Parts: sequence; C-alpha cells; structure tokens
Amino acid sequence: MHDVLKYVAFTSTASGGNAAGVVLDARGLSDGQMLAIAADLGYSESAFLFPEGEHAYQIRYFSPLAEVAFCGHATIAASVALGERIGPAVVDLRTQAGPVQVEITKGDGVTATLTSPPASIRPATDDEVRRALAALRWPAEDLDPAYPPHVANAGNDHLVLAAATRERLADLDYDFDALGALMAERGWTTVHLFWAESSTVFHARDPFPPGGVVEDPATGAAAAAFTGYLRALGRLGDGEVVTIHQGADMGRPSLLTTTPVPGDTRVKVSGTAVPIQ
Repeated sequence: MHDVLKYVAFTSTASGGNAAGVVLDARGLSDGQMLAIAADLGYSESAFLFPEGEHAYQIRYFSPLAEVAFCGHATIAASVALGERIGPAVVDLRTQAGPVQVEITKGDGVTATLTSPPASIRPATDDEVRRALAALRWPAEDLDPAYPPHVANAGNDHLVLAAATRERLADLDYDFDALGALMAERGWTTVHLFWAESSTVFHARDPFPPGGVVEDPATGAAAAAFTGYLRALGRLGDGEVVTIHQGADMGRPSLLTTTPVPGDTRVKVSGTAVPIQ
C-alpha cells in the first residue's frame, strides 16, 4: 500500500499555494501507476520518492498528463513532508534534470530550500514571441521593454514575458489549445508571465496547458529559471533575495523567495507547505 499525501506548497495556509500529491516511498509503483495517481489527484504535479540511502532519494514528477523532469512546488511539498517525519536535514534528490539538494529547517513550521539545476537563458525568437502573444491575446505594446522576452531554464524551459502593468497580468484569458500546441512544439513547461513591482518584488502567473492545467498557482521551477534570467541580464546581484507573488489572481495566493547562488548559475528557492485533506 502506497500512502498518497496531499500538500499545498509555497503557503502557510490550506487556502493558498499549489497542491501536490506526495508518495514518500514509491518503490514498486510502475510509470503507469504513478501517472494514474497524478491524474486521479488532478494537481499540476505530484512527486514520487524512491529511497536510495540515508536522506538520498530518486524523485520523479508526474502531471495528470505526463512525466516532467523537474517541479519546484512538488519538491517543496515532498521535502516538507519528509521534514515533518525526519526533522531538519539536508536531502539529496536525483531528478531527471540533475541533482537537487534541499535543506530542511524547522521554526514555526517546516521550511524547505532547494538548490535548482543550473540556470541558463536564450533570447526568444520573434516568431516565438509573436505566436505566444497571439495565443495569449496580448498586443505587443502590453509587454514591458525593460525585460526582453527570453526562454529561461533551471531544469525545464519556460518562456518569460513581462507585462507592462499589473492590470495586464491580471487579465488572463488565453487560447488554451493554441498556447498548448506552441509550448509542446517548443518544449516549454510553462509560460512565465510577470509584472515588476520593484527590482526584487514580482507578481507572476504561469499558464500550464502541457500539464492539462490552465494555470499553476505557484511554480518553483519557473521561479528558479526567472531568477537566473534576472541575474543573466544584470538585473540581480548574487545574494539578492527575490520575492515572487503568484496565485492571487486565481484565488490561491502563494509566496516564493529565491536567491542566486554566489559564483554559480544555480538558484535557491524557499517555501513552506501544509498538509490538506
């Protein structure tokens, strides 16, 4: 019998955050069984852990439709669930995107801080931007020219687009099939839409049609990739803390904090999680 736990990540209350299923010992489960569990839960991703030694695990992630290489919020959820059982620890996770180390600490609750796979960026092509904007139903003038469109990666590819106003970000009504087809063609996990409140405080939304989900309320992998994007563009120094507010527009307020690793391309992503029924 494999216990399926349910957590919401990047929140301290059950009414916020991003839900994930967590199986702390998935040994004996087939790919089809894991996909079926994820589909039955209906969350954007669920995490399945395979113990490999003391505080060492292989971790696999499934959306309701497919396996994904890396997922930040499910990593936070799984790590908090572990921390509630084993206490503070440093946990080594083996993901399809590479090794991910997580520091689990306890204060008022359990906090997990993951160190992402290496981050990288490339400019988005004019065709990619044109097709994405058409699917989003955004005119080009609604983009913020201070943050040029890029494809950013810290385990998965994400198209990064900056909204010029908070109102533009709040008004999200996109063509699910068109954006999903473009993302499948280009291999993007989410489109990371954001508005800059300041140089280190951002509001974000992440359409996620490849996972069968209209929108993700908290996206740790995209937050890591986005932070790598900011640093690569010279907009963020090593050690500066980025605050990302996500999910508010869909009624699931979430809070993510990220920090570039000094002298490295990786990014630390921190958050809490709480169990739900």
